[in-house]
Amino acid sequence: MADKSQPPLATAKPRLLFLDALRGIALIAMASYHFSWDLEFFGYLEPGTSTQGAFRLYARAIASSFLFLAGFSLVLAHYPQLRPSAFLRRLGIVALAAAAISAATWWFTPDAWIFFGILHAIALCSVIGLAFLPVPPIVTLVVAGIVLALPSLVSLPAFDHPFLLFLGLSERLPRSNDFVPLVPWLGALLCGIAAARFAADRNMLDQLAKLPPGPAWLRFGGRHSLTVYLLHQPVLIALLYLGSLVIPPPSPDPVADYLSSCQQACGVQGNDSGLCTRFCDCTLDALKTQSLLEPLQSGAILPEQDARIKSLAAECTAISRAP
Repeated sequence: MADKSQPPLATAKPRLLFLDALRGIALIAMASYHFSWDLEFFGYLEPGTSTQGAFRLYARAIASSFLFLAGFSLVLAHYPQLRPSAFLRRLGIVALAAAAISAATWWFTPDAWIFFGILHAIALCSVIGLAFLPVPPIVTLVVAGIVLALPSLVSLPAFDHPFLLFLGLSERLPRSNDFVPLVPWLGALLCGIAAARFAADRNMLDQLAKLPPGPAWLRFGGRHSLTVYLLHQPVLIALLYLGSLVIPPPSPDPVADYLSSCQQACGVQGNDSGLCTRFCDCTLDALKTQSLLEPLQSGAILPEQDARIKSLAAECTAISRAP
């Protein structure tokens, strides 16, 4: 007779080939967005183009898709039975890749380095997501909704501490080339967990396995998404650099360039447009008077390390906030 004291073994789940294709599509979308960022970096697009308007929404949709798919895959791989060795191995690979991204960006762009980007978010959210695998999916979905709504409800200066910025509840957003904080992005992963649990609990995985798998090349990219993620930017930047040697970008207007980047950075920190305009005009005048505009834009001086920049920024902050 069967030993009923032992929990039932997990039944083998069918491989959902369409998920690999969806990851491939997300990778293409990500590469296209990063290409717009690279065009801006090389001077082919106006500063701030890739972080405003439709581009901003596009970037958010891409990050949401990656985290949703990560949550969905977490259920397929570790529900109803967690495989600790497989999870820790995958977590270690993602965490190591995230650390490499942080180190590389700290070296090349220290004023906007990636301290908590998409890979950091996937790693931490996956650990938190384990706690929700056995939870009823409707509860997970409710928690996801709360997490998604939390940034519009909570924004406190207490979370401005550098070690708490990753939570996403700070009053001022940090400057980073890729910032995907725990809140609200954990909500996207929890939505993926809830969707996969709904499908698994209703025996829908076999039906999902019959969906069109997509082309093999797309699935190949999806199965090796981490490798593609790590390699695509160096390839794009190298191609754009070679292209810039043939067709150089137009020479930027230093004043317009400064005002655009200044107002963008000011607006990201939650300030209103009027205050940002006053602050940027004030700092521009001060930079011109002290002959600091050109060395600032060329990178000869770094704003967070130069006492003159800090001083004029403090003075202009007081002036722009004065009634």
